[in-house]
Order: sequence, then C-alpha cells, then structure tokens
Amino acid sequence: TLSVTLGELKDLMSALNNRVTTAEQRVSNMEDAQQDISCEMIDLKKQVLDLQAKLDDQENYARWNNVRFIGFPKGVENGKPVKFLQEVLPTLLELPCGTVLDVERAHRSLAPKPADGQRPCPFIVKFLRYPVCEQILTAVKSMGSLQWNGNKIMVFLDLSRELMERKQKFMPVKKILQEKGLKYGLFYPATLKLTCDGETRSFMEPQAAEEFL
Repeated sequence: TLSVTLGELKDLMSALNNRVTTAEQRVSNMEDAQQDISCEMIDLKKQVLDLQAKLDDQENYARWNNVRFIGFPKGVENGKPVKFLQEVLPTLLELPCGTVLDVERAHRSLAPKPADGQRPCPFIVKFLRYPVCEQILTAVKSMGSLQWNGNKIMVFLDLSRELMERKQKFMPVKKILQEKGLKYGLFYPATLKLTCDGETRSFMEPQAAEEFL
C-alpha cells in the first residue's frame, strides 16, 4: 500500500513540477512581452512629444504676422475692426506720417464673453507683412506704456498658449536679471540669452538660469 501511495505521490509531484515549469515559462514570456511594450511606450511618448513640439512650432509660424491688442473697450470698432485699427494705431503708436498698415484681417478673440468689470476680449490682428509687426512692436517698446481714451493698451505677439506659458516661466529670472542690471533677451521660441562678464549664455529652462545666477 505504501509503495502504491508513494508511486501516486511521485506521479503527482511530476505533474505539478511540469505545471510549475510551464507557468514559469509563461510568466517569463509575459515579462519579456511587458518589457517590449514598455520600450514601445517610451518610443511612442517621445514621438508624441516631438509631434506636439512640431505642431506648436507650426502654429506659432502660422501666427507670425499676428499681433494681439489688449485694452480696447468692447464695441469701439462698431463692427469694423480693420478700419478702426487702421485709423487709431498710427496716432496711438506715433508712427511716421503716411505709414500704411496693411491689415489682412482683425477680430476679437474667441474667448468667453467677459463679465462686467473684466478686461474686454483683445483684438487679434493679422498683418500682410511681418515688417509691419516689427515696426509696431518697436514703437510700443520705445513708448513704454500706451493710453487710449483713458484705457491702458497692451500689445503682444499672438503666440500659442503653450509657448506663452513657457515664456511666462522665465518671469522670475527676468526680474532677477533686471535687479542685477544684466543684459538679457528672450528669443524665439523660449530661449533666454544673458551676458555676464562679457560672455553670452543661453538657457532653455528657467531652473538652469536660476542656478547659474
């Protein structure tokens, strides 16, 4: 009886051993497959980030001739924003007499309607030629601040939300540079260049610039 029982146990152990071996092989195969999937996921994430960067770059190039004007009260354009801006901007920006602002199109931004007391939606203006944008931005920079009928007017390039957020991250660093009196510039797309001890350095991340300072 003992011999029969031991034989049965031996057969059972052999069967269990085969099942364990099969299970271990399947687990190993699953781990290998999971490793392959993880590598593919990393590659896909990198591709998605690259595509997002290219898409954002294309979006900003499409807006290359766009300028955003903030502060004009609602309704002052009387439904004709192009005519309004062509009449107001030369005087507001003190542009040379005879300056022609070739505006391709202009409209209020498509943001939700602001509540009472909030800043009105800005004008987004697309000029036919980029030199006109440069002329306007140079005039704004030289004048410092703009006022129109008691309203403060601000002028910016029309950039994508992602690029604007990247530029805004450099604000604390720019404040430090101003306090230190260091020469700097924020260049497209979002690269800070500063001159220190006669040497120019470039930073694509504000943390690196902060560590350097």
